[in-house]
Amino acid sequence: MSTVQAIRAPDHHRLGLFLVAGSAITWSFGGTIARFITLDDPWTIVFWRSAFAAAFLILFMLLRDGPRGTLALFRNMGLAGIAVGVCFAIASTSFIVALQHTTVANILLMQAGVPLIAALLAWALFGERVSLPTWAAIAAVIAGVAIMVSASFTGEVSPLGDGLALLISVMFSIATVITRRAHTVRMTPAVCLGTMLAAIASGLLASGYSASAENFAWLFGFGAINLGMGLAMFATGARLIPSAVAALVGTLEPVLGPIWVWLIHGEVPGDRTIIGGTIVFLALFIHLLTDFWRQRQRH
Repeated sequence: MSTVQAIRAPDHHRLGLFLVAGSAITWSFGGTIARFITLDDPWTIVFWRSAFAAAFLILFMLLRDGPRGTLALFRNMGLAGIAVGVCFAIASTSFIVALQHTTVANILLMQAGVPLIAALLAWALFGERVSLPTWAAIAAVIAGVAIMVSASFTGEVSPLGDGLALLISVMFSIATVITRRAHTVRMTPAVCLGTMLAAIASGLLASGYSASAENFAWLFGFGAINLGMGLAMFATGARLIPSAVAALVGTLEPVLGPIWVWLIHGEVPGDRTIIGGTIVFLALFIHLLTDFWRQRQRH
């Protein structure tokens, strides 16, 4: 390794950590921002959020790669990129609808189990080897999610809301598996496609597009900054650090998200959400920390 490379490698690693942490912190405010929007039709919210996010991501790629480079990114993403875009469109749309029926904590803490659900899917679909510690963590996540979802049967939250929260995690997990199998696919155009698909679908279902100036301002922040900028930071930073480190830093989102909603909106998670979410988070944290330690030992 040259002297220049030796100097740049730590800089790239720090930049990657900064960007992934920034994306997680940005995304953690999603539920809080959504609670400020007073529109009755969730499809109108999905439309404007997706449209603003798509506009931000297109502008980001144009500034970074130029018009020709941006077109090349979309052309080269292939079927894998389209599949990731569809998964993201379903997940981002489900997030808005789920917020109408369940708590922010339920949604975010279920998302914390995505890396482990992805490992389970990769084993079931492609026969990828799953270690014993990962199986133990998967079992813990399933138990934690079961405890959280059980709150729907007591009437504390809606079964539809928890069902959509689980769908979000599954869609993100499928997107993760596809990205691993087609590691050359650039994530930015794929997620941009997802936001465009979500905007088109919700635009057809929305009862109207009008919003007050206050709602419009929150929708802009919800789409361009919370979703668009968060995606741009993650897609850029995740390529500079190991996947285990990116996943570990990404746990900032499910940890901080319920805290912001509790502090700002007074939305207190239920007992089952706290118990189940704690199990999910600890299983993920211990698993990722162990995985990171093993990678360090190999090198």
